[in-house]
Amino acid sequence: MTREPLILWFDQIDIRDVPSVGGKNASLGEMYHHLKSEGISVPNGFATTATAYRRFLSETDLDQHIREILCDLDTSDITNLQQHGLEVRHAILSAKIPQSIQEEIQEAYEKLSDHLPGGIDVAVRSSATAEDLPDASFAGQQESYLNVRGPRVLLDTCLRCFASLFTDRAISYRTEKGFDHFEIALSIGIQRMVRSDLSASGVMFTIDTETGFKDAILINAAYGLGENIVQGSVNPDEYYVFKPTLKNGYQPILNKSLGSKEFKLVYDTGGEKMIRNIPVSHKDRKQFALNDDDILILARWGCLIEDHYSKVKGHPCPMDIEWAKDGMTQELFIVQARPETVHSQNKTQLLKTYQLNQRGRVLTCGRSVGERIGHGIARVVHSADNLDEVQPGDVLITEKTDPDWEPIMKKAAAIVTNRGGRTCHAAIVSRELGLPAIVGAEQATISIPSGSMVTVSCVEGDTGYVYEGQLDYEVEKVDLSQIPRPETKVMMIVGNPNEAFRLSMLPSDGVGLARMEFIINSFIRIHPMALLEYENLKDPILKSEIDRRTSSYDDKPSFFVDTLAQGVAMIAAAFYPHDVIVRMSDFKTNEYANLIGGNRYEPKEENPMIGFRGASRYYHPHYRDAFGLECQAMQRVRETMGLKNMKLMIPFCRTVDEGKKVLAEMAKHGLRRGEEGLEIYIMCELPSNVIQAEAFAEIFDGFSIGSNDLTQLTLGVDRDSEIVAHLFDERDPAVMESLAAAIKKVKSAGKKIGICGQAPSDYPEIAEFLVKQGIDSISLNPDSILKTVSHIAEVEAELEPPVSSPEMKGNLTL
Repeated sequence: MTREPLILWFDQIDIRDVPSVGGKNASLGEMYHHLKSEGISVPNGFATTATAYRRFLSETDLDQHIREILCDLDTSDITNLQQHGLEVRHAILSAKIPQSIQEEIQEAYEKLSDHLPGGIDVAVRSSATAEDLPDASFAGQQESYLNVRGPRVLLDTCLRCFASLFTDRAISYRTEKGFDHFEIALSIGIQRMVRSDLSASGVMFTIDTETGFKDAILINAAYGLGENIVQGSVNPDEYYVFKPTLKNGYQPILNKSLGSKEFKLVYDTGGEKMIRNIPVSHKDRKQFALNDDDILILARWGCLIEDHYSKVKGHPCPMDIEWAKDGMTQELFIVQARPETVHSQNKTQLLKTYQLNQRGRVLTCGRSVGERIGHGIARVVHSADNLDEVQPGDVLITEKTDPDWEPIMKKAAAIVTNRGGRTCHAAIVSRELGLPAIVGAEQATISIPSGSMVTVSCVEGDTGYVYEGQLDYEVEKVDLSQIPRPETKVMMIVGNPNEAFRLSMLPSDGVGLARMEFIINSFIRIHPMALLEYENLKDPILKSEIDRRTSSYDDKPSFFVDTLAQGVAMIAAAFYPHDVIVRMSDFKTNEYANLIGGNRYEPKEENPMIGFRGASRYYHPHYRDAFGLECQAMQRVRETMGLKNMKLMIPFCRTVDEGKKVLAEMAKHGLRRGEEGLEIYIMCELPSNVIQAEAFAEIFDGFSIGSNDLTQLTLGVDRDSEIVAHLFDERDPAVMESLAAAIKKVKSAGKKIGICGQAPSDYPEIAEFLVKQGIDSISLNPDSILKTVSHIAEVEAELEPPVSSPEMKGNLTL
């Protein structure tokens, strides 16, 4: 009879060996075995087996002793749980690993060390044999140890790993998920250390952790060893990469967000501990932890790992991956990979949306986790010793959480932490529990009074807010499988890139209006001419403010190009391969003047609404170079990131000749109509656009009606004037005739026409009128999509013959 092995090397293990070496080690073996040939680097190592663990328990009589200790366990009683957990761990740590197991571990360690005297430094990680099942993530339930060196220290660490199978959180989690404590064994992975203490490390998900958007890779990065990110001890950098065009050879880094990265975990050379935290210099904190080449390499590896596991499992399998960069060799490594267990289990088409109906005083903000709203009494907890203060329904406020806090986290209505990113412990557990959470809020434990009523909102994009008081909100559930898809294209109006992934879940045919102004005003906030003329600025206060906002950029115009490109790319990627129509900047002069440095470059106009705006700026000497930055950003989205679904649109173009001048300016920066499928549209928002529609159709690929400006200029009403506001009405017969005329003329010219103004969102009767006129697409505000889609489908059902032929519709983008 063959003796069950006590040790297995990674090249002897694959994903089928979970019962023997646990999920973590089986996954390491799978990658070491099958993905090295794809260029993915995994540090070598070996694993103790479930047989070794069970032999340890039986030869020391611990199996019977532990059963006796746990016979009256009550995990709902925190004190009972803590007492029983402590007693079991003490029993294990008091035992001695059998000699036969010790010898095999030492022999394998010497081999891994190439018989180097004293051995090499290794990572020692626990791997439970029920770890990371499809509906249960055991990540973080057991302990891991870094910078372990020498055979005696290694054996002591292995004993601590065995004991960690009975941490309070592991006992509680198994009980909740219905696992038998004695059916689960513990394997230990011993792996060569990656010297990321001299570089950086982090976590990578091959799915967006908040929305479940499947085509994005999210990478978190911080300096030093990776435990800080997992534990939520630092606020890391975040990078998004788009999978579809990455696989086609492009470089689609959609977004880069700088984290504060206050500390880094390093070797405790000469100290009493294996590792310790030290501060990161101010200079390094202002730099990204990874360069673009490393980001793209990791993203490609993420795609390969996801594709491999999806093939093995026979279904899509998004992955949760830990990576590290060696500071001595500059090599990247994958050190762990497991299936993602929250969004991958969501098979329903039920869309649940939360809507905050009022706002209050903001107490703090941070990164939002879980698109939900919760409220309750704020309970500020400074240490695990005070966990018993948290009552069911409280909002837990703390520095950070770790797995020992999980029994209490289940009682909370929401969780807010000072530290951590979207892949930290608090974020992961909150998603599993279905709780709203805000991480990286920095001052939450100071700015939120303990005992006060608060509302936690995670439905306002990338940023989550804690509001004073109990605010009113509502929850809507919609079965997307029951939403009709009309013949008329229904598109969306989008401004905030941070909401794009979430909005893409709504039924739509793309984005009919992506507002560039929102990105400039919210994320750039500096007038582009001030960046172009930075070196010549004489105002020290202005230069200081620009420096503060562009601290990681020596070349200031690059800040504008990068930020604008990333904002637009997030929207284009979210709706890929559907068309995303991006309107070039359409600020009025008074709005441009409100940007930092803007007063230096903008004239004061009596009526900016009909002044120096839109197309007239793009070729004018006062703004031409700034428009060039806009064009460079859009070129990057299409050519560097491969998002060819992005189209461009010119606003407030008064004459055909002006349109030609703008197209010539765009061509100077590589944006040539017709090249690589680039289409350029015009906003149909001036009477001249309607009257000369056929002439404009000769130089543009399509039209999008801007009902706000068209109404204003048809009726001669300043829509910013309160005195004549009552006269502003898109339903006025003059406006309706203009709409009908525009649609008829454009379609007669064989071009496309849609509408991206406010009217169809506000007035269903206008949407009905446009459908009956045969408009190709209607763009709506996100909150109007569901109800208007159904209404359009009803209108179409009454029309005979159909609105348009399927062949024509297949080519429409507006």
